[in-house]
Amino acid sequence: MNDQSQTSIQPTEINEETTHFGFQTVRKSEKQQLVAQVFHSVAAKYDLMNDLLSFGIHRLWKRFTIDCSGVRKGQKVLDLAGGTGDFTAKFSRLVGDSGEVILSDINESMLEVGKEKLRNLGVVGNVKYVQANAEELPFADDYFDCIVISFGLRNVADKEKALRSMFRVLKPGGRLLVLEFSKPVIEPLSQVYQFYSFNILPKVGEVVVNDGASYRYLAESIKMHPNQATLQQMMEEAGFEQVNYYNLTGGIVALHRGYKF
Repeated sequence: MNDQSQTSIQPTEINEETTHFGFQTVRKSEKQQLVAQVFHSVAAKYDLMNDLLSFGIHRLWKRFTIDCSGVRKGQKVLDLAGGTGDFTAKFSRLVGDSGEVILSDINESMLEVGKEKLRNLGVVGNVKYVQANAEELPFADDYFDCIVISFGLRNVADKEKALRSMFRVLKPGGRLLVLEFSKPVIEPLSQVYQFYSFNILPKVGEVVVNDGASYRYLAESIKMHPNQATLQQMMEEAGFEQVNYYNLTGGIVALHRGYKF
């Protein structure tokens, strides 16, 4: 299956001052605002679209991530780019009253949806909300036992800087988990997935959210995100050790885990 609409669009090279916004090349300083527009648009129906577009499988990916987190009572957890707070709800129960979970997102609209959702679920007490840029986290050094960033790293303008920022705020012995769309490892699956991403996904976005363009960006951002081995190397260069990854659903999604020692 070939998507003929892609043949005329070729991503351009980037340098130290630029980055990718989907298939566009933009200045790093511009990407934050462009991504903000996307998530302001989709925030209200973000959870619904997650279920529709992944056929509910995102719940299994997240459950596996929690199982790999090793989070225990009394620990401090950062749910970074945490959006509507799926991980925050789970971690709040795991860390208990003596622990702390911070739901952080750069996008105010997503954070507000997350706050309302968690309060409606009765998740209070050990949860705080912080609007923050992953590249410049406003937390003390060596603060968190665990950081999870789920489907957010590809939207960051400077991924290397963000990874270094995460490393700084982790305690020695702490771990980072990056759950993100990746590169399918089975060629027939890769072809089907590409067709779905560029032909079906934007149409569902148009029907449900009245915004096909944001979901076209989603497909492009997935295409431009580093593959599994490249992201592993980026984490190692940021200082993380014992970095490994798990391919989920044939590599459509990968969970990377690394430690700070």
